[in-house]
Amino acid sequence: MKSKKPGSPTIVARAAEFAASLATIVAVLLASQSVWAAGTPAGTVIDNTALVSFDVGGTSISLNSNNVSITVDERIDVVVTLQSPQVLVAAGDTNRNLLIRVTNNGNGTEDFLLAIDSNLAGDDFDPVPAVPGIYFDTDASGDFNLGDVAYTAGNNDPQLAADAFVDILLVNDIPLSAANGEIGFSQLTATSLTGNGVPGNVFAGQGEGGGDAVLGTSGGRASDNGEYLVSDVTLSIVKTIVVSDPFGGNQPVPGATLTYSLAVEVTNAGTAGNSTVDDPVPVNTTYLANSLSVNGAPMTDAIDGDAGELNLAGAPSVVVRLGDLTQASGIQTVTFQVTID
Repeated sequence: MKSKKPGSPTIVARAAEFAASLATIVAVLLASQSVWAAGTPAGTVIDNTALVSFDVGGTSISLNSNNVSITVDERIDVVVTLQSPQVLVAAGDTNRNLLIRVTNNGNGTEDFLLAIDSNLAGDDFDPVPAVPGIYFDTDASGDFNLGDVAYTAGNNDPQLAADAFVDILLVNDIPLSAANGEIGFSQLTATSLTGNGVPGNVFAGQGEGGGDAVLGTSGGRASDNGEYLVSDVTLSIVKTIVVSDPFGGNQPVPGATLTYSLAVEVTNAGTAGNSTVDDPVPVNTTYLANSLSVNGAPMTDAIDGDAGELNLAGAPSVVVRLGDLTQASGIQTVTFQVTID
């Protein structure tokens, strides 16, 4: 029986059938994979063409499958994270702010609706939003200033590209009835204007690039809240750093010494009882033995009779017990050193 020649219609037909089957397999595999790949922009077209090679009668033949194309949908995800620590306030204070960041964690540009809620359960008092209560941190200071732009829903909703963020100030007044030691909550919620709901829900044709939009793990909505603590005493802590490298310069290279200084001060009337500084030794550094001092007086690293030590119970940290502080105590200065590994 004679073998078929390479150009035989039967061989070409079988090869075409094989290529078509391979293309079908590729299409099924692509369809089974999530197109929510982080970092892949919405609207990106993913093309794929398979190649099959084989020999027939000593002749090498290569065939391309049909091209399989898929467009990456837009994933709608948002993260809201508090940036400021607990804010110390006094009863009757006005325009006290919390700093909160809104990040577009999706893969396409998205607009977000913002809302403030200062009437939350679980706290001791309700802060009162200073109308409108939401401002953009226009000058990136982290504090409310007259130059910060007010947010108005439907007018200047933030539009964020993928992975971009905007810093928001929640501005509240503290009621006169708030008592010392009480806590008040204020919350920011960011909601995608495309839609929100159950993760996985699809908004057909509403994605960037003309594809669909799919809700990610946040469901297109996220919230976070900060805390105001009423205190009759305000404590300030400011940290500075000085770098000394092994070559007489100030470059933060391995082997360089970092000198940290912390200035702690009571800034109003009242007593800050049992004031304690706890400063973790930074990762990728090593604490320099016996470098701790308080107001210029050296401290031992051991837990003994002086005010400071290196705490090795968990991750290493510098601990200094400053005791009861008032304005009359003045600035308390804590210094210690580490070297860059």
